[in-house]
Amino acid sequence: MPNFSAIPAISAEQVTLEWPSGELALDHLDAAFPPGRSGLVGLNGTGKSTLLRIIAGELAPSSGVVRRTGTVGYLPQDLPQHTGRDVADLLGITAIRDALRRIESGETDPDLYDAVGADWDVEERARAQLDALGLGRIELDRPAQTLSGGELILVALTGVLLQRPDVLLLDEPTNNLDATARSRLYQVIERWSGVLIIVSHDRQALRLVDQIAELRDGRVEVYGGNFDDYERQVAEQQAAAERDVRDARSDVNKQKQDWADAQVRLARRERYGRKMTEQKREPKIIMNARKRAAQESAGKYKGMHRDRLDEARSQLSQAQLRLRDDDEIKIELPATALPAARVVIDIAAPPGLVEVRDGTGPTPIERLIVRGPERIALTGDNGAGKTTLLRQIADQSRVPSQAVPQRLDTLADDDTVLSALTELAPHLTTVELRNRLAQLLLRGDQVSRPVRTLSGGQRLRAVLAAALLREPAPQLLMLDEPTNNLDLTSVAHLAQALRRYEGALIVVSHDADFLDEIEIDRWLAIKAQR
Repeated sequence: MPNFSAIPAISAEQVTLEWPSGELALDHLDAAFPPGRSGLVGLNGTGKSTLLRIIAGELAPSSGVVRRTGTVGYLPQDLPQHTGRDVADLLGITAIRDALRRIESGETDPDLYDAVGADWDVEERARAQLDALGLGRIELDRPAQTLSGGELILVALTGVLLQRPDVLLLDEPTNNLDATARSRLYQVIERWSGVLIIVSHDRQALRLVDQIAELRDGRVEVYGGNFDDYERQVAEQQAAAERDVRDARSDVNKQKQDWADAQVRLARRERYGRKMTEQKREPKIIMNARKRAAQESAGKYKGMHRDRLDEARSQLSQAQLRLRDDDEIKIELPATALPAARVVIDIAAPPGLVEVRDGTGPTPIERLIVRGPERIALTGDNGAGKTTLLRQIADQSRVPSQAVPQRLDTLADDDTVLSALTELAPHLTTVELRNRLAQLLLRGDQVSRPVRTLSGGQRLRAVLAAALLREPAPQLLMLDEPTNNLDLTSVAHLAQALRRYEGALIVVSHDADFLDEIEIDRWLAIKAQR
C-alpha cells in the first residue's frame, strides 16, 4: 500500500530522462521518499541507479522537477578511476590537508583559511571514521590502487560521511564487501539519523530500513516497513490479484454463456417472426411494425450483452495487470546426480581453513574432503584465499566440474547465447537447446543477441547454462560471489536453479539469505594468514 509522507524528504515530479540515443530511461516518473531510511528495489534496468544519480544531482533530467531537503552525499555503484591517487584524494580532503600544512608552516594567506573552513580536525575525523569501518590501519597517503575492492568502497563511503550530508544515497554498497565489512556498513545504515536511500539486493541491509520503494513498470510505490514487511505485503497483493483474476475470468465465461444463450433466444424469435410473416396471420402494416420493434429490441439486447462481455473482459485485463509476471526456473538436471559416498575432493587443506558447526565453534581441518552431493558455503574476508582455493579444487576434482566466476566472463561478449551453447553442448539439438534455455528463462531474442547486451541476471543464467548443459554434465559446481550485481528477482532465479542441481556445490558468498535458500549443509571459512 502506498505510504507517501505528507512532507516527503525527497520528491521527483514528472521526471523524464532521455539518453542521446533517444531511449527513455525514465518517463514522467513520480516518486516521494519519506524521512528516514528507504530501500529502493526493482529489476535491473528499471532505472534505480539513474533515479539515484538524478536525486544526487549527477544527472539533469530532460524534464520534471526534483526537490531535496538538505545536502546530499552520494556513493555510486561504479567508483571513478583512482590511478595515481591516494586515500586522502578518495576522501576528498587533499586540498584541506595541503592548506593545513601551509598554515602550520607559517603562511597566512586568507585563501588557505577559506580552504580549511571549519574542518580543522578533518584528519582526525577521517581516521576515526576509517577506524569505525574497520580500516584504521590504512594511512591517508596510501596509494589508492593498493586497496582491495571492498576497501575502496569503504574508503569512498568514509569520504561521503565526512561531508556530513543530510541525505545519504548508497548504490549497491555491499558489492565486493566481505562479511566483516558488511557488518560495519550495516552499522552505518542502522545508526543513520538523516534521510537515507539505498539501492541494494542485500536483504540484510534492506531489513534495516523504514520503508521499501519499488520501481516497477515505470512507477514508484512505497511500502511501509522493512524488506520482510515488503515481501509480506507483495504476497498479500498477489493473492488478492489472483483471486480477482479468477473472479474476472469466471465472469467472462458467464457473460460468454449469457451471450450464447441470448443468441439462441434471438434466433428463435426471428424464426417465429418469419413463420408468422409467411402465414400472414396479421395485417402487413402490423407485421412490419412488429418486425421493426423486434429488430430494435434485438439490437438493444445484443448491445447489452456485448457491453457486459466487454466490461467483463476489461475487468479481467485490469486484474491481470496487477499480477506480477515473475517466472520461475524449472530445469531438471539428473545427469549431475552423485552417489552419497562418492569422493569428489580429497586435498590438503590450505592454512587457515576451518569448519564451522553450530555449538562447537570453528574447527581447523587438515584435509578438505567432499563426498556426494554436499552443499558447501565458503566464507572469509577478502584476500583470505577463497578464489585460490576454488582453483585448487577445480584442478584436483575427481568428478567433472565447472565454475561460474565472479566476472561472468566465460562466454565471449560478441557470441550469442545460442551459438556459444551450440558449440559447448553439441549433444543437444537446436530445439532441445532452446527448450533447456527457456527453462532457465532465456527465451526469444535473448538467445540470439550478443552476450554483451544481456542484463546481469540474463548473463548469469547464460553462464550457468554453459556450465550445466555441457557434456559431461558437471557433478561439482563452484560459484564465486554469484549474487553480486544481481537484482532480487535474479537472485531468486539463481537460487531456484541451484536447488534443482543434484551434484556437489561449493559457493563463495557473503549473502546469508541466499545461502539459506540454496540449502547449504556445510560451512567452511578461511582466515587470512598474516
